[in-house]
Amino acid sequence: MEITEGRVTFSIGNAFYRPHSQRSRDLGVLAAAVYKHRTGQLNVLDTMTGCGIRVLRYAIEAGADRVWANDSDLDVHNTLQQNLSQLNPDRVRITHESVNRVFWRCAIDRDYPDLIDIDSFGNPAEFLASCLQAVRYGGLIYLTSTDGRAMSGHYPQDSLRLYGATTRSTPSVQEHALRILIGSLAQQGAMQRLTVQPVFSMYSGQIYRIMVCVTRDVPKLEKHHGFVAYCPSCGDYSLPTWRHLTRADCPHHTRPLPMAIVGPLWTGNLHDLTWLSDMIAIAPEQGLADQIPFLKLLHSETYLPPYHFPMGEIGRRGKLDVPKRDRLIESLQQQGFLASATHLSPDTIKTTASIASIIETARTLLP
Repeated sequence: MEITEGRVTFSIGNAFYRPHSQRSRDLGVLAAAVYKHRTGQLNVLDTMTGCGIRVLRYAIEAGADRVWANDSDLDVHNTLQQNLSQLNPDRVRITHESVNRVFWRCAIDRDYPDLIDIDSFGNPAEFLASCLQAVRYGGLIYLTSTDGRAMSGHYPQDSLRLYGATTRSTPSVQEHALRILIGSLAQQGAMQRLTVQPVFSMYSGQIYRIMVCVTRDVPKLEKHHGFVAYCPSCGDYSLPTWRHLTRADCPHHTRPLPMAIVGPLWTGNLHDLTWLSDMIAIAPEQGLADQIPFLKLLHSETYLPPYHFPMGEIGRRGKLDVPKRDRLIESLQQQGFLASATHLSPDTIKTTASIASIIETARTLLP
């Protein structure tokens, strides 16, 4: 059976293919096309390629000069070879090795890809250090995790073991999972004197994806690698520093109450506005204009704090029927707060306002 996605047609055969992940592939193509436009080159390594759909799209849509399709499963070879026969054979390399072995080969041969795509099933922790050694300076790493339970507070011991971070099941748990993944990669980069900067981040259907740019700069990890504190009593957040973790008490009570600490994690922006703007600009010519609204949503949430407030949580805390989300956002903005919808959930807002201010504003909007 042949399937068409983007500008490519391919067969699934006995390989893995997730149709619901098309948006992540669309965004990957857009970022890759922007990189090719900026640098004039694009060599791609897809480490868990499956049927080869991502490799095909990077080659045909983003104009990749060379693509390396690797999958440890030798049984998908015929399907992969059939799909990639559409490309010039001089541009294609197919291997069936473990991911880390491929990364070590890149480092030893000094054959550094411009973009490394790691669409892993489960947790990608074992690849965090090695992928940084394999990518070209200034290049991109596109990382996937489906290990939501470890990063969302259900198995905190696994989060500590895999990512060096403690987790809590807060209302911002999906965002914090993304930030734990970025923070862990950034910490691994700092050990190698590399700086990791998010290009964009996204959560969708229990899948976490981050694309980062890796540069050979002096890392300033302490600037964006910290903690988020959550008060289970009132639902507010704060950002305690490394030096003041012992003072992480919520001040909104007659006596200070200890807060639940999440981290260390990435506390900086989840997205880069310059990258997003360039991806939006190039989307129509790439035939991906349908992704512009989503990219604009990422754009609007970029500068907001590292947490969010579900509308149901606002209603529960305030014991009220919540107004329409857009009306609440508009009212908060009129008061001088930063506020936006977020891609994380259709019933969630991000804002600089405290939970008390949000509830008070919501109450004024009720009939």
